[in-house]
Amino acid sequence: MKIHLIFFAFLIAGFISYNVFFKAVDDRTNTIINILYASVLFGYIAFMAFALLKKMKK
Repeated sequence: MKIHLIFFAFLIAGFISYNVFFKAVDDRTNTIINILYASVLFGYIAFMAFALLKKMKK
């Protein structure tokens, strides 16, 4: 589970660094990238929760 949290921390750091340093010039493109990145983050949270529940069931 520790590796999942480290990877999630890298994803969060990437999301923050994108929004601070590497914004797209077009606002519409920037919004689409933010929505897609946030979707990946929430999907990974769901995966971690599923893995934790599966591990607790054993």
